[in-house]
Amino acid sequence: MMLDNMPRGTICIEDLEIGMTRHLTKMVTDRDIELFAEVSTDRNPVHLDDDYAQDTIFEGRIAHGMLTAGLISAVIGEQLPGHGTVYLAQSLKFMAPVRPGDIVRAEVTVLSIDHAKRRVTLETHCSVGKTVVLKGEATVLAPSRKFD
Repeated sequence: MMLDNMPRGTICIEDLEIGMTRHLTKMVTDRDIELFAEVSTDRNPVHLDDDYAQDTIFEGRIAHGMLTAGLISAVIGEQLPGHGTVYLAQSLKFMAPVRPGDIVRAEVTVLSIDHAKRRVTLETHCSVGKTVVLKGEATVLAPSRKFD
C-alpha cells in the first residue's frame, strides 16, 4: 500500500538544486516480504518464519534490508532525479529493523551537483515514525535536456 507519495516523472540536472528533496511512504506488508524473498531468493527464516524469528535478536519477523533500500531506488528512479536516472553508487547503513505492517518513509535529498559530469550526490534515508531505519548516500547520473 502506497501512501502520501509525490509526483513521478523527471527533474533534469539543469533544474536540480541543493537541498531539493522528494519522498515516498509505503506500508511494508507480509506479501511484500514474501514477494521479495521469491524474487531475490533470500529465504532467511528471520523474514518468513514467525517461530524462528522470535528466537533472534529481533524477537520477530523483519523485512529484508534490501527491500527497504529498494524504496530509495523508487524515489531516485521515479522522482528525484526521476526517469532516465542511472544509479552509479549507493552506500547503506542499516540502523533498525522494519517489520511487517510498518509504514516506511524513504527520502532523498540533493547534496551536490557536478554539472560537467552530470553527477548528483544524494543523501538517502528511510524512517519508521521518528526512527531512522536506513541511511546512506547515492551517486547518480542525472538526465539532462542537453542529451534528449
